[in-house]
Order: sequence, then C-alpha cells, then structure tokens
Amino acid sequence: MPTPIIAIANQKGGVGKTTTESDLAACLAERRKKVLLIDLDPQANATSGLGLAKTEGASIYDILLSDKPIADIVQKTADARLDVVASEVDLAGAEIDVARAEHYLQRLTMALEPLAAQDRYDFILIDCPPSLGILTMNALCAADGLLIPMQCEYYALEGISTILNTVGKLHDSGAAPRLAVEGIVMTMFDMRTNLSQQVVGEIKSHFPDKIYESLIPRSVRLAEAPSHGLPIIAYDANCTGAAAYRQLAREFLKRRKGGEAPAEAALEAAEKDEAAPEGAPS
Repeated sequence: MPTPIIAIANQKGGVGKTTTESDLAACLAERRKKVLLIDLDPQANATSGLGLAKTEGASIYDILLSDKPIADIVQKTADARLDVVASEVDLAGAEIDVARAEHYLQRLTMALEPLAAQDRYDFILIDCPPSLGILTMNALCAADGLLIPMQCEYYALEGISTILNTVGKLHDSGAAPRLAVEGIVMTMFDMRTNLSQQVVGEIKSHFPDKIYESLIPRSVRLAEAPSHGLPIIAYDANCTGAAAYRQLAREFLKRRKGGEAPAEAALEAAEKDEAAPEGAPS
C-alpha cells in the first residue's frame, strides 16, 4: 500500500500551519513512525525550525521540473525517524516555472509516486505555502488527505470555505481523485477568551466529524522553539504545547484507517504505566 501523503494547508498566513507540520511530524516520529516532511514553502520555516540550513539548490525546485528522484534531496534530522526535503527562497520561482510545464498540476504527484510506492515511510507530510498557488495545488493533487490548521479567530472562519471549495473542484475535476479532508486543527486556542470558545463551537457545528478534539494552545514556548531549530517536544517536552501536539499525534493515528498498530498500542500502555503514581495499579 502506498505511503499516505498528507498536505497541511491554509491559504491564510499566521495560523500555525508550519508549527503544526513540524511538531506533528516530530510527535509521530516519537511514536515510532517514520516520517518524511516536505517543505514546499519558499519561506523555508519548517526547514529552519527543524535545525536545517536554507541551502541554495537543496529544495524540490529541480525535482519538479525534471525526472530526478526526490530521494536524492532527502536530508536527515536529529531524529532518526524524521527526514526532510528542505526548502529555500529560490523555490518561489517554481510558481512560474512549474505553471509552464506539461502536466503542471501533477509535477509533485509524479515526483512522489516512486517514493510512496517503496514503503520507506509511514507518512509523508507536505508543508504548503500560505496561498492557493501552483505549489499548494501540486500538494493537494499529490495528497490523500488535507489537514487544515485554523486559528481561533473570526477571520479564520471566512477562509475555510475557500480552501474547501478548492478541494471540491480539484476532486471533481479528477486532478486530485484521492484527496479528502483529513481534519481541522484549531490552533492558538486561548481558554480565557470567549472568542476562542465561540470559534471552536462554530467549527464543531459545521464540521463535527472533521474537527480534532486536540486544541493547540497559544503558547510562548511554541513560538520560541523554531528559533532554536527544535520541535516543541525537544525544546520543552513538558510544556502545554508539547502535550497538545502529542495528543494531536495520538488522535491523528487513531483516525487513520485500521486504528492503532500493535506497536502503537504498546506505546500507549507504556505511557500510562509511566504516568501512574508509584505503587498505584497501572
């Protein structure tokens, strides 16, 4: 079975998209999943946020315009289970060059097919630019699922219909036949404000089966971690942000078809044992 490919996208910037991409990938790796993160955003924040340099020529740019294998540009991170296809600013030129290429919406699909068929990874996650341009369209066409991070603010409600309409059009046209909405992740949640509660309630009322129960809090530690080139579980493993992304990873895996693998269930049991007070039954 080909490796599941999940695009993480929202055309609105500043919603915690890259943070969600990087920290979800790290938490999946912590749960013994082999993950490839593809940074498709020319800003390269996922690249630097995981401690990798923005190196000229290291991005997927040439792969999208040639027959070169994507495996040639995969880089290792500090976590043996987490690999990265890095980005850099020159990738912005792909918005123009890929649009001129033959099968321009399928360039990423063609690049990923051989790798996905190898069963080398458990998941491939794609960090998309904050737009609905050619790079994001390529990610959506290559993906099996779409994860939508949404900030707990009013304007986020207006933007979700746009990306959902785009998904529908791509699916109906046959450009993205496998694409389905994986789920909606609410970010920058502040339990002290009525607004956060209202926005979450609104999304739940419209998309009850899509919204994740895991709420990502507004957190200084989450904001600090990328500047140190670390995912949140490496920067501060005990903070509320780390707990939230670990919970999201658990929920993400449970939602996947087939439920938890035996190794996943064993890890869950081990965590419960560790959390139990000394002398208490596990």
